[in-house]
Amino acid sequence: MPSGPTTPARAAARTTKKKKKKKTVKAVTKTCRTVTKKVGGRRRKVKVCTPVKKKPVARTPAARAPAGTFSATLPAVVPPAPPITAPADPPAPSPAPVTAQVVPVTRGQMERLLWRTGFGPTPGQAARLAGQDVTAAILAITRPTGAARLVGPEPHDDNGNALAPADVWGHDHCAWMDRMVRSDQPIVERMALVWHDWFATSNDGVGQTQLMLDQIQLFRDKGLGSFDDLFRSVTANPAMLIWLNGTSNTRWNPNENYAREMMELFSLGADRGAYTETDIRQMARALTGWRNDWSAELGSHNFRYDPTWHDMGSKTIFGQTGAFDWTDAVRLCVEHPLHASFFCTKLWSYFVPTAPDAATLASLQGIYLSGGRQIRPVVEAILQHPQFLDGPEMVLSPVVYVTGLLRAIGRGIDTTAWSWLAQYNGQRLFYPPNVAGWDDTRWLDTSTVRGRWLTVTYVLSKQAVDPWAPAGYDVAEDAATALAAATAALGDPPLSDATRQVLADFAATSLPAGLSSWQRGPYRAMRQNALRTLIATAPDHNVC
Repeated sequence: MPSGPTTPARAAARTTKKKKKKKTVKAVTKTCRTVTKKVGGRRRKVKVCTPVKKKPVARTPAARAPAGTFSATLPAVVPPAPPITAPADPPAPSPAPVTAQVVPVTRGQMERLLWRTGFGPTPGQAARLAGQDVTAAILAITRPTGAARLVGPEPHDDNGNALAPADVWGHDHCAWMDRMVRSDQPIVERMALVWHDWFATSNDGVGQTQLMLDQIQLFRDKGLGSFDDLFRSVTANPAMLIWLNGTSNTRWNPNENYAREMMELFSLGADRGAYTETDIRQMARALTGWRNDWSAELGSHNFRYDPTWHDMGSKTIFGQTGAFDWTDAVRLCVEHPLHASFFCTKLWSYFVPTAPDAATLASLQGIYLSGGRQIRPVVEAILQHPQFLDGPEMVLSPVVYVTGLLRAIGRGIDTTAWSWLAQYNGQRLFYPPNVAGWDDTRWLDTSTVRGRWLTVTYVLSKQAVDPWAPAGYDVAEDAATALAAATAALGDPPLSDATRQVLADFAATSLPAGLSSWQRGPYRAMRQNALRTLIATAPDHNVC
C-alpha cells in the first residue's frame, strides 16, 4: 500500500544516519515505553519493552528469498516505483468523466479488485464474480449495505482465550487482522488501513491502546464519506491530539506540530508553494484550545475544547484574515486551490502504483469537488480506470499479504504470533514508523523478505501434511498431481507460466531416486508442504 507523498527531506531521514567516529555504541536490543494498563483492577502507568530486530547494513530492494533457497530461481518482482506526489502546477478540475472500461471484468481484474480494495479473494470468489459489468462489480464492493458481519470462528490467543486488544500486548494487531480476515465488507477495513497510513498515528507516542482502537473505528465509520468530516474528526481525535501535541498547543505557548502536518501530509503536500512558514505559525494559533485531564487510573481522558485556552486574536492564513479556530483551520485547508489535486493524487497512489495523467487528475478533481469532497465517488472512479485494472502490479503490504493467505486457506486468528511476526515483515498495526506513514518502497527488501518466509511457515503450519501420519500419504502421487494439490490448498491463486514451470520442475526433480517403500509416502508429503510454501512465497503471490 503506497504511503502517499513524501518530501525528499523525510525520505532521506528514513534511510540515512550520521556516523560517529571513535565511539563504541552498545547495540539496542529492546525499546521501552510507558503506557497505561489495568493492573489489579486499576489503571496504572507501566513500562513495556519490546525487542528490536537488527537492521541490515544496507536495505537493498529484493523480490526473492535469501540466497540458497529454491525461490531464488523464481521470476523477480519489478521494484516499486518512486512515491507518487501531487504536481506543483496541477491541471484545473474538469467535468469530463474518468476513462472507464466498458467490457466485462475478467478473472484477473477481479483478483486485483479484491486484493486492492480488501485482502484478497476467498477460494473461487474471483472466478464466480468474473464476467460482470465493471461498474456493477465495483459498486458491489464500494457500496455495502447494513453493518459488516464477521463470518467464521471468533479470534483467540494461543491458549484459546478471547483477545483483549486494549489491555494485552499484540492483541490490538490480531484483533484488527481478525476483522480483515472475517469481515463481509473488506473495503471498510481496507479504507481504515488507508487512513491509518494517511493520518499515521503511533501508539509509541500515544501510549493508550484504547484511544488507538477508537481512532481506527473512526476510520471505519467515516472512511468512505466526506473528507471534510473525516479531517475534522481526526483533528479533534484524542489519539491525534496526543500524537501531534494538540493538547500542548495553547494560546500561551503555540505548538506547530499538527499545523505543519495537516498541510504537508494530510491536505496540501510539501514543496508545492501551498503554504509558508508564516501560515504554519498562524495555523497553530487557530488550532489552540484543546486540553485533557490525566490520572493514574484513567490515563489521558476528558478531551475537550476550552475557549479560554484558545487564541481569540486575528490570524492571517493563506492570505485570508479572521479570528479563526480549529474548524476554520480544517476548512481553510480543504478549500485551498491545491487541496483537490493533492487529495486525488494521494488517494490514487493507494490503488495504482503509477501517477495519473493530467486528464485523469483533472477529472478526479472534478468528481471530488462537484460531489462536496466525498471520498467514495473518487475511489469508484479510480477503480474503473484502465490504469487500475490493467496497469502495473503493486507489491502487497505485509498485513494485506498475510491476511490474504489466511483468507485463502480458511484460517482465522488462532495465535498472537502475527503481532511479533509483523515486526519482521515491516508493518505492525497501530505502530507506523512516523507521521508520514509506512514506506511502501521497503515492503520487499533483504530483511522483510526473510520475514515473509518465516510468516508463511506459521500461516501454513496447521494445514501442513504430516509425513508420518498413521494413515500415510499417497505413494503414487506424481509431480503434476502434487502441484495441482498444492495450488488448490492455497485457493488456486493466479501464477505466471514461468512460475508454474519452475514449480513443475521442482515437483518433478525434488524426490531422490531409489526411495525405499517406507520413504515414498513421507517424501511425497514433504514435497507437498514444500510446494505450498514455494507458491505462497512466489513473486506472483507478493503482488496484485
